Amino acid sequence: MQFDLTSAAEAVLNRLENAGFAAYIAGGTVRELIMKELPVSYVVVTDAPRERIKQLFRKSIEDYNKKGCITVIENKTAFDIFYPCEISADNVIDGMLGKFDFTINSAAYNPGTGLYDPFSGVRDIEQNIIRFTDPSQGMIAEKPIRMLRAVRYSAQLGFDIEPETAHIIKKCSMLIKRATSGRVREELDKILMSENPGVFGGMHELGLLRYILPELDACFYVPQKNKYHIYNVGEHIVNAVINAPNDPVVRWSALLHDIGKPECKSIDANGTIHFYGHHRESVRLASEIMRRLKTDAQLAGDILILIENHDVRIDATPLSVKRMMSRTGAELFEKLLELQEADNRAKNPRYLPDKLNKLNDVRKIYQKVIAERHPYKINDLAVNGRDLNKLGFRPGHEIGDTLQSLLEEVFIDPALNTREYLIMRAKQSRKRKS
Repeated sequence: MQFDLTSAAEAVLNRLENAGFAAYIAGGTVRELIMKELPVSYVVVTDAPRERIKQLFRKSIEDYNKKGCITVIENKTAFDIFYPCEISADNVIDGMLGKFDFTINSAAYNPGTGLYDPFSGVRDIEQNIIRFTDPSQGMIAEKPIRMLRAVRYSAQLGFDIEPETAHIIKKCSMLIKRATSGRVREELDKILMSENPGVFGGMHELGLLRYILPELDACFYVPQKNKYHIYNVGEHIVNAVINAPNDPVVRWSALLHDIGKPECKSIDANGTIHFYGHHRESVRLASEIMRRLKTDAQLAGDILILIENHDVRIDATPLSVKRMMSRTGAELFEKLLELQEADNRAKNPRYLPDKLNKLNDVRKIYQKVIAERHPYKINDLAVNGRDLNKLGFRPGHEIGDTLQSLLEEVFIDPALNTREYLIMRAKQSRKRKS
């Protein structure tokens, strides 16, 4: 098996070989070449020692989070060069390849010697399976994040986790608690943004979810016995994520939008299950989760707004649309519609056509509001708090409530958004209250 390497890749290999060392393109780079994909990164393994690599490549960076690795720059391309580190002198290359987590990433390639595949990675790529290079508990204990990486590769590649690997993950799932929150969040981000985000159901079956997102794991044990649902809460959430667009705000919101339901479950006299107030509980739990995962503050804020409003009925009227837009802003309003559509697609399909028609009507009004630049937030008004203060309004609730009242009028008729009219209405309002 032969591959066409870039001139930069050949230059890196040649420099190491001319210095008397073995050198191979390896890891995920080889997997991508086998799958006829353009490599997104370049990995090299060599038996050259660290000091010699630094001598051969002046443009080098050491990331101490990557043990035994130096990143070098060749023709504006970054190469992660892995060198012997805590590996015996016998069969160094095999030892280094065995350090890669999965067999699909454990093959190596050199233009002169061809493909080297000591762990049958090519076979596993052809069979679309994820398998640990070293299926031992010690390997998991050394780096527990490997279990979550297996799920992530399954999601990104559409591969199945082979039975022995699934068994060892189930057996060692508790060890995922040792992984740092930052590393866990990185893997979850990649899973959510993959082509197969529905693997969260698999994470539940593997036992990982109970230690990573116990609030979500609990949802798989809660039925939804009412006419609008055909899945339990956990299955519904997974299907909502599957139907959400490839956007981090919407997918994270879909993942967390109903996690408050287990705490809000009630059953009426007819045996119908209700979840009154679950949006508030979901916001509370989602806030705790994102704090635990050290989620970016802006992203977390947007997600919480969507979760809080995901179950709000937006009527297909300009007034209803503008009221919600004033709460979310234009960009988040569009994402809210995407979340509501994903949510509805994960319910009883019998009611979906009507739900989609209503959402499409709402979307058309939203698009008209944007296209015609209708005012929909207080900052859009032709007057502001300083203007009202000059009229004698007290700062705080009095000014805020008055501006909101003026905005409600402008919602109904955008032509009323003039300084003269709004000042007149403010004076009338103050006169009535005095």
